Amino acid sequence: MKADRLVSIILLLQTRGRMTAAQLADELEVSVRTVYRDVEALHTAGIPLYGDAGHAGGYRLLDGYRTRLTGLTAPEAAALFLAGAPGAAAALGLGPVLAAAQLKVRAALPAELRPHAARVGARFHLDAPGWYARPDDVPHLTAVAAAVWDSRVLHVRYRRWRAPTEVERSLRPYGLVLKAGRWYVIAATTEADEPRTYRVDQILQLTSTQTQFEIPPSFDLAAHWTSYQESFHARLRQGEAVVRLAPRAVSRLTGPAARAAEATGRTEPDAPDGPRGEGWIQAVLPIESVDHAHDEFLRMGADIEVLQPPELRARLAATARSLHARYS
Repeated sequence: MKADRLVSIILLLQTRGRMTAAQLADELEVSVRTVYRDVEALHTAGIPLYGDAGHAGGYRLLDGYRTRLTGLTAPEAAALFLAGAPGAAAALGLGPVLAAAQLKVRAALPAELRPHAARVGARFHLDAPGWYARPDDVPHLTAVAAAVWDSRVLHVRYRRWRAPTEVERSLRPYGLVLKAGRWYVIAATTEADEPRTYRVDQILQLTSTQTQFEIPPSFDLAAHWTSYQESFHARLRQGEAVVRLAPRAVSRLTGPAARAAEATGRTEPDAPDGPRGEGWIQAVLPIESVDHAHDEFLRMGADIEVLQPPELRARLAATARSLHARYS
């Protein structure tokens, strides 16, 4: 809505300072012409907003002008309280800060919206870690978070999976990511180095320094993490397995395997050399290795039959014979 967009322009200029029409258009996902019309409407409404021409020009608010936090809708207020993840904030040492911020937002809300916003915290609870996983011991998380915030170099001793398993690194931490209950720090080792991903719980020793660095202007944490996940899955699952799946097995697939089954699956109810039953499909699933696929597919029991590759089928058949002998 136009009214929401006008408020957004004021808040953007208040928090970021000078912005061009093109920057405002990108942020609001509208055309530059729409920004021009909105700015004119703000002028008419008496908002002290000025435009400067030239290469370093753009729109800005009169120095000292501040708008108060007003105009929140009920869904917006609820979203603010739902977005606060108390567990993550506490892990970063920001629990009291989050509580104070929520208190200030609640105080600034109109009286009729306060019960609605508070109700969200009582009705919804965010629990990031996955099932059956013990929370990681992350003793250096607070120090890493402080270095991220202050853009300071860290010297760490880090444990990795390949030899040598313990290495020394000087890291420029660009940002922190919480994924499925596990903390990762995105960091570069030099100014020209591409940022890499490090598990914070694998930092064995840490020394903070007073050396500051600058994050490249082109770096975007959310975009980098999305790209990293895509490349990780591509590297991880480079093999394929042709399988037959029962409906129950199909429903248990997740991630790339589920997408592959949906894309390649075809019904074969009358296959003469495999298990028969309504709803069975044949599909091509990505696998990391024969060893890994053996363990993953074994969990599905009789709801899966591997057709290819032959070595994986042979491994599963040998395991099935061993189980049969043990339980006979």
